Amino acid sequence: MAAMLQPQIILLKEGTDTSQGKAQLVSNINACMAVADVVRTTLGPRGMDKLIHDEKGNTTISNDGATIMKLLDIVHPAAKILVDIAKSQDSEVGDGTTTVVLLAGEFLKEAKPFIEDGVHPQNLIRSYRTASSLAIQKIRELAVSIEGKSLEEKKSLLAKCAATTLSSKLIGGEKEFFATMVVDAVLAIGNDDRLNMIGIKKVPGGNMRDSFLVNGVAFKKTFSYAGFEQQPKKFANPKILLLNIELELKSEKENAEIRLSDPLQYQSIVDAEWNIIYDKLDKCVKSGAKVVLSRLAIGDLATQYFADRDIFCAGRVTEEDLQRVAAATGGTVQTTVNNVIDEVLGSCALFEERQVGNERFNIFSGCPSGRTATIVIRGGADQFIEEAERSLHDAIMIVRRAMKNSTVVAGGGAIDMELSRYLRHHARTIAGKSQLFINSYAKALEVIPRQLCDNAGFDATDVLNKLRQKHALPSGEGASYGVDINTGGIADSFANFIWEPAVVKINAINAATEAACLILSVDETVKNPTSESAQGEAAAMGGGGRGGGAFRGRGRGMRRR
Repeated sequence: MAAMLQPQIILLKEGTDTSQGKAQLVSNINACMAVADVVRTTLGPRGMDKLIHDEKGNTTISNDGATIMKLLDIVHPAAKILVDIAKSQDSEVGDGTTTVVLLAGEFLKEAKPFIEDGVHPQNLIRSYRTASSLAIQKIRELAVSIEGKSLEEKKSLLAKCAATTLSSKLIGGEKEFFATMVVDAVLAIGNDDRLNMIGIKKVPGGNMRDSFLVNGVAFKKTFSYAGFEQQPKKFANPKILLLNIELELKSEKENAEIRLSDPLQYQSIVDAEWNIIYDKLDKCVKSGAKVVLSRLAIGDLATQYFADRDIFCAGRVTEEDLQRVAAATGGTVQTTVNNVIDEVLGSCALFEERQVGNERFNIFSGCPSGRTATIVIRGGADQFIEEAERSLHDAIMIVRRAMKNSTVVAGGGAIDMELSRYLRHHARTIAGKSQLFINSYAKALEVIPRQLCDNAGFDATDVLNKLRQKHALPSGEGASYGVDINTGGIADSFANFIWEPAVVKINAINAATEAACLILSVDETVKNPTSESAQGEAAAMGGGGRGGGAFRGRGRGMRRR
């Protein structure tokens, strides 16, 4: 009787939502599979695009896994992990974002029946980690190095990697055209790691083939004042002065008070203001610079002054464009015009202002240090150009990775099939349950070739059977066979130049396995109720931080009367 009358222990706040055990784990797996299903159809050259419309009315059409995952406002806590791995793949490698989400979803899908049958998640996690390290070891064995080749050979190899990436994008129809452009841009910046040294400018109008690469810097003509049209628009070997100061009259206002006893003195103060600006402009001219760029405004007086002396000027140049001009021309951005010596001036072989579509562009080419490049993209709709920019970003990242880690593997699902075969073979040598788990991991890897077939409208079962038979040949000659998207059969991916850097696959398998293991290791979710008092407290803290006296005197977190 005494045991029955024991008081109930209340551990969590009233209204707290807790769910635990097997049902909770299965629910998390289902959520992740639902997310994977969203991006499933975007994989490969025949992948479909997604149109995402947000609450602000912005429309994004994209095929890029990371972009779609960012724009999907996912609220499920376990499914958010898939968004994170897509972002990490995007920032680390640049491509393979859809692959990584698909693999994680498939690993979980294969684990689900085991969980429902009562297998302990830690057994699965241990086997998955073993399988992952075996797979990565095998990728490193299968990878082919492109090191030690001549520049021309290396360029064509890198262009093949870029073309493989671009084949699944919206601009896949012109992949050869853009692949060579991307390779030239990456080679132009050399070993410089800063991606912002490759500028991408978008100009609506024209068609894709009107896009071009500038070995130097190009940026849109900035806002200009009267007198701008009288300035020369083309210079050969000009000196370039880069400033971070305003060349305007109104900028000479200091927070000072001047008391005059004689009205005639007023004119001398006005004259002093004019003298200061003329002195600045005079020093710019004496420096010998023919092109003056400033991050801040260059006013109408300065524009006319420079026009009379055959000097080109542009104010309000964006920070990143100015930094790229500085890197390309060898100049240094100045915060004063005093003591402008030759060492701080930049130079280039040719400066010109050119019409591109409806826009006018200032183009610096033939730069001495040449560590920058600018790609100007043309195209019909704005959404199309935006997607083209994202596609080129992926290709640029891939080419950079291939240059640094110069090993490539066969694409088109070939490497996935080979890993699957290797793991199935390895699983037979293991006694115990983990044989089944590694087998299921191997089966999950087949999702890539299967999805490539489904997206292209081929019979996936038929193609996979052919691939399994080819990869099972004892001689190992079928190791590089993947899906042939054009014919619906199978083909040697290596011979057809469907290559991707090994680092893409290694990173994808690593990230997907980690995510799957993380989700499998969660057995309870606790959701705290957002109580009124907590909201009130947050509001009071927020108000106090901004000097908001509105909350004073009501106590912390009290309700408004």
